[in-house]
Amino acid sequence: MLNYNVRGENIEVTAAIRSYVEKRLNKLEKYFTNTAESIAHVNLKVYSDKTAKVEVTIPLPYLTLRAEETSPDLYASVDLVTDKLERQIRKFKTKINRKSREKGFRNFNLTVPQADEKDDKKEEKLDIVRTKQVSLKPMDSEEAVLQMDMLGHNFFIFEDAETNGTSIVYKRRDGRYGLIETDVQ
Repeated sequence: MLNYNVRGENIEVTAAIRSYVEKRLNKLEKYFTNTAESIAHVNLKVYSDKTAKVEVTIPLPYLTLRAEETSPDLYASVDLVTDKLERQIRKFKTKINRKSREKGFRNFNLTVPQADEKDDKKEEKLDIVRTKQVSLKPMDSEEAVLQMDMLGHNFFIFEDAETNGTSIVYKRRDGRYGLIETDVQ
């Protein structure tokens, strides 16, 4: 069951808006059979040019779902984000089911770390402004690319299930993917 943390920037979150967000996101609960209490973090922003941005992050024990959409209508943005999250879930479940059939695994427990740091190139100092802890779970590079794409990031750190080493997948400028494998000594 999902609990909701709905915040607004430049907008007051009314009961009607909160109700609509919860109603639309409840549509996603049918995909989760045995999840404990999870919190859906919803951030609503309205800009001066009358566009509305909706960001939703749902951290789960085996996956972190994240999507954002901007449109002229707040309710349309909520609909678009919900549809995007639903596509991510279906894609993830299809991929995991295929992997488990191929490799004979019965249960995948994945934790997706969030790495959403931004570089401040204007500063000459190299100040660390944010620190994140990541929990590395065993997976193959293909699953790591899927996780990276679902989070919308350019790189993803994971434990390689075959070598037990830490690896990084990243998105190249040409749209393809790269893999960095660490050498354990």
